[in-house]
Amino acid sequence: MPALVLLGAQWGDEGKGKATDLLGGSVDYVVRYQGGNNAGHTVVVGDQKYALHLLPSGILSPGCTPVIGNGVVVDPSVLLSELSGLNERGVDTSKLILSGNAHIITPYNVTVDKVTERFLGKRKIGTTGRGIGPTYADKINRVGIRVQDLYDESILTQKVEAALDVKNQILTKLYNRRAIAVGQAVEELLGYADKLAPYVADTVLVLNQALEEDKVVLFEGGQGTLLDIDHGTYPFVTSSNPTAGGACTGAGVGPTKISRVIGILKAYTTRVGAGPFPTELFDEDGEALRRIGGERGVTTGRDRRCGWFDAVIARYATRVNGLTDFFLTKLDVLTGWEQIPVCVAYEIDGKRVEELPYSQTDFHHAKPVYEMLPGWSEDISKAKSFSDLPKNAQSYVKALEEMSGAPISAIGVGPGRDETIEINSFL
Repeated sequence: MPALVLLGAQWGDEGKGKATDLLGGSVDYVVRYQGGNNAGHTVVVGDQKYALHLLPSGILSPGCTPVIGNGVVVDPSVLLSELSGLNERGVDTSKLILSGNAHIITPYNVTVDKVTERFLGKRKIGTTGRGIGPTYADKINRVGIRVQDLYDESILTQKVEAALDVKNQILTKLYNRRAIAVGQAVEELLGYADKLAPYVADTVLVLNQALEEDKVVLFEGGQGTLLDIDHGTYPFVTSSNPTAGGACTGAGVGPTKISRVIGILKAYTTRVGAGPFPTELFDEDGEALRRIGGERGVTTGRDRRCGWFDAVIARYATRVNGLTDFFLTKLDVLTGWEQIPVCVAYEIDGKRVEELPYSQTDFHHAKPVYEMLPGWSEDISKAKSFSDLPKNAQSYVKALEEMSGAPISAIGVGPGRDETIEINSFL
């Protein structure tokens, strides 16, 4: 049962799209199991760059079946727009499968998300304003709209009425906004039914049957470990579980069927949105990382906060995900520094701490303890094997591997599909 989970081991934006795309030609199914169009992947194929927000990266691999699992929240307008854009560029999207149990991001949830974030002011979380959180809240409150509800107008109307009973009270009495008409919301949602119908399926059945037939299934997480609703830097997190356990609930596959768990790490660290970030840089080094690394959010368009590599976070990701391998991306961005700091521990209230503190207060006050590693100036973008890397680059990778607690099995040395050094096969 060759099932693999591939996920972000930091705060997202680690280059999961590149890693998934690298494996795409060798796997039969690529599955998104959580999140929504608040996650973005950039995949470079030849001279073509693709920005994906909701679709699995496997959509770009011929012969691979892309799957949107039950744990994903889906904005129909975004999904259809992405499909249309890829079709216009000659990409075959006909194999996409969409879970009938996935929840729909309704227009009223987008409205609630935006007005709530504005209302919070300085206390805002830093959401993307795309309705992700309110949709997951509706799911937990059992007033959510699922894809399958689009095909039963009576049930859909009842669920929209239940959801808007409370939301309209909040919109009108708290935020001084106009109420949303039930009929208008239902009509808009029904307008997507026929367009989505060709893709809707029982994805749990499809994926389990595929694994029974020894097909290779890759589960692709959005965001990253430190944005997990349970295991991330709460409350500055997403509303789902990007960690490995989320693949089981978000796709309907039992944990005994997972064979490998691959964590994606940048050779430095970035974060989008609010929340603690111990190694964040506010100097010319931070600006250089942002500029050289092209650190702008694929989905949000916001500049990413940049900092040095944090081994404490990497060890934490290894633990909570049960990582078997790392894929280290963007090593090339570090070319040119004489010395490269790596955070090996934190100082909290004068004490050295080598593991991630469970207390939000402690993590907020954590100061990085750095170890300096020698840098390199040689261009590494043409390296095809580990031995092709400069000695100092090799030493940097080995040091990160030792500090992080799992083997680094692949290294990204450039943005292109072929600019990857594969040390150990993931399959």
